[in-house]
Amino acid sequence: MKKEVVVLDADEQQRQNLCNLLADHNYSTIPIATLSKMDRYLAETDCQAVVLNLDNIAITNKIVREFKRKKPFVNIIALSERQFHPELEEALREHISVCLAKPIETDELIYWLKTIFNNA
Repeated sequence: MKKEVVVLDADEQQRQNLCNLLADHNYSTIPIATLSKMDRYLAETDCQAVVLNLDNIAITNKIVREFKRKKPFVNIIALSERQFHPELEEALREHISVCLAKPIETDELIYWLKTIFNNA
């Protein structure tokens, strides 16, 4: 199975750094800057994982719910500097696999990705 990860981050430098980190651990990455581009890409692929930066991508419970309705087998790993996201309570409870604190602990992120791809 191809270990392909979508990296959804509006900040080009952060997106590239994360892609480089994942490439160092043998993951193929698809860098994407906006939700609309991600929707188009995921409509054409069987990608298993999305790493989503909650700090710079405007996302709502409704958006995540609709996304998971269309692609129920995609796992979302959220990243954030904030500890709480009360506006995303439903998404975090029901649709996002895990939310990791920034700065990213490489071992933790790789652990979650291994778990996703081993269970796919």
